[in-house]
Amino acid sequence: MPVVDIPGSKSLTARALFLAAAADGVTTLVRPLRSDDTEGFAEGLTRLGYRVGRAPGAWQVDGRPHGPAVAEADVYCRDGATTSRFLPALAAAGHGTYRFDASAQMRRRPLLPLTRALRDLGVRLRHEEREGHHPLTIEAAGVDGGEVTLDAGQSSQYLTALLLLGPLTRKGLRIRVTDLVSAPYVDITTAMMRAFGAEPDRQGDVFVVPPSGYRATTYAIEPDASTASYFFAAAALTGGEVSVPGLGEGALQGDLRFVDVLRRMGARVSCDASGTTVRGTGSLSGVTVNMRDISDTMPTLAALAPFATGPVRIEDVANTRVKECDRLEACAENLRRLGARVATGPDWIEIHPGTPLTGTGLRTHADHRIAMSFAVTGLRVPGISFDDPGCVRKTFPDFHEAFEALRGRLRSSR
Repeated sequence: MPVVDIPGSKSLTARALFLAAAADGVTTLVRPLRSDDTEGFAEGLTRLGYRVGRAPGAWQVDGRPHGPAVAEADVYCRDGATTSRFLPALAAAGHGTYRFDASAQMRRRPLLPLTRALRDLGVRLRHEEREGHHPLTIEAAGVDGGEVTLDAGQSSQYLTALLLLGPLTRKGLRIRVTDLVSAPYVDITTAMMRAFGAEPDRQGDVFVVPPSGYRATTYAIEPDASTASYFFAAAALTGGEVSVPGLGEGALQGDLRFVDVLRRMGARVSCDASGTTVRGTGSLSGVTVNMRDISDTMPTLAALAPFATGPVRIEDVANTRVKECDRLEACAENLRRLGARVATGPDWIEIHPGTPLTGTGLRTHADHRIAMSFAVTGLRVPGISFDDPGCVRKTFPDFHEAFEALRGRLRSSR
């Protein structure tokens, strides 16, 4: 049985870096993800004056509960949404002038719900070019706290940024949320905050965060569940078996629920404290599934869908249109290039089986999840290539090598 060593979670690594920087003392992060996104986050912390030691297998961060060590900084966030959204919130708790900019791709992605909430809390900031987008300058003088209303219907990262900020405010935060997408990522945030000594509380649509500060700790990063979805899908598609250790019962990441979708389609799934195993049965049924809470795995299912015995309809994924690219349309475009029948709406995509697929060049739109998802399709359709295969460096620089190795192991295990 192929056992796949999945790199650490991007979501957990980013949150852990924020928490470690804000904590009182030195934190050790075990098995953090090393990728363009997380290296960019660590570099951003360094620009803000935090010490980040990056040894193989573990990173150490010297925390500064009162904010950045420098009074001025210019931070380039690369393509990282977590970097672009979390670091401005961290800087707001300090004292100084901090400018944030990002790649052209990240400049297109929305920021306004977060910056509007920060303004409501008294933070002085300005969008230098387009309102609600990077580049952004913050004139920080600490944050008193209080009550704020937030629309997190485009991204749960807006809420996470405010939650992470809460213990650093002088009076704590009370956040009223009018809409929320990808709710399991917020559960990750609050669980990790507790591991660092904070006490967030949820009361329906209201999140209450006392001004407790954070304590340094040693924190182990679990494997990335979104990345694991490609390997689980490979097993379901080929009739093989894949096991991912360290990602099982008790895992923080909601994207592990993707295996429940595979189970509904006919794959056999076992999950215990040690990890998760998926075994394909040689057939995949059509399915209609709401993926609002696990939308990062929507492209994985879309890439798998043409091989089902019936239509696959994915619903409530409007937020995928404002990711690294419009993922819903990117999936539809590539599936049509391969010859599949596809229909889309504002927040849904439906893929119909039965049409033979032909390998061709696919467009990644510089989006790591598009490239990794359609690598799954390539297990059954020879001749697929990508215009930018290197975009996977964002979260898994060695993805193509690891996936090709899995392909060989699945063949030899038949």
